[in-house]
Amino acid sequence: MSRVIVVTSGKGGVGKTTTSANISTALALRGYKVAVIDFDVGLRNLDLIMGVERRVVYDFVHVIHGEATLKQALIRDKRVENLYILPASQTRDKDALHEAGVEKVIEELKADGFDFIICDSPAGIETGALMALRFADDAFVVTNPEVSSVRDSDRILGILQAKSKKGETGQRINEYLVVTRYNPNRVDAGEMLSYQDIIELLAVKFLGAVPEGQEVLSSSNAGMPVVLNAPESNASLAYGDIVARYLGEDVPQRFLTAEKKGLFARLFS
Repeated sequence: MSRVIVVTSGKGGVGKTTTSANISTALALRGYKVAVIDFDVGLRNLDLIMGVERRVVYDFVHVIHGEATLKQALIRDKRVENLYILPASQTRDKDALHEAGVEKVIEELKADGFDFIICDSPAGIETGALMALRFADDAFVVTNPEVSSVRDSDRILGILQAKSKKGETGQRINEYLVVTRYNPNRVDAGEMLSYQDIIELLAVKFLGAVPEGQEVLSSSNAGMPVVLNAPESNASLAYGDIVARYLGEDVPQRFLTAEKKGLFARLFS
């Protein structure tokens, strides 16, 4: 049975698209058939992070408006079997998305045997974001460990249940928390919220934290998710753990506490 996952947040710049790219890739590496859709019409960043920007001919809006078929617009990843990308339009307005068209695309993907359909949402609560969450079964709420980001995530949690089709029929979207750019040393120094504080504020099931690091940015600039570009990095391992926990595996949390320095490190730091 297909699952529709929206990757969302209230605030921009927290790592939603990076998370969408890595979650979809990690699921495909496990053998699942995965489609990831860019709902950020007008900006279109997912194709850059996935390294397929030169292969875009048709996009999500073309399919919705009957100007191309879904098969024409879907881009198959050359590095990971069973991973497909549906890019957003760079030239249209977000109002080009409409509910009937989005539903038709999602239903067609389900009929084509996709196990997971990842909806990469733009920030905020405008049309693209509302369309991304409309048909979701599960939501990955992405936040940074800072007050403004967590506050905006709290707002989006209420919108998820109020504006989704499931919410309107008395059901609930399963909500999961992903914290990005986490640095335990800065938490200990009082410069960031701790993951415990964020969990307490949002009251959402915690899937894990992705540690702050250069590998994520370098991988995005190289047009490759970090789970492919730097598979042994802490960020890659964190995304792998997040996917495992989402799938129900009992995986211990890591990257949440600062490493204790040895005697020589303390003396010469």
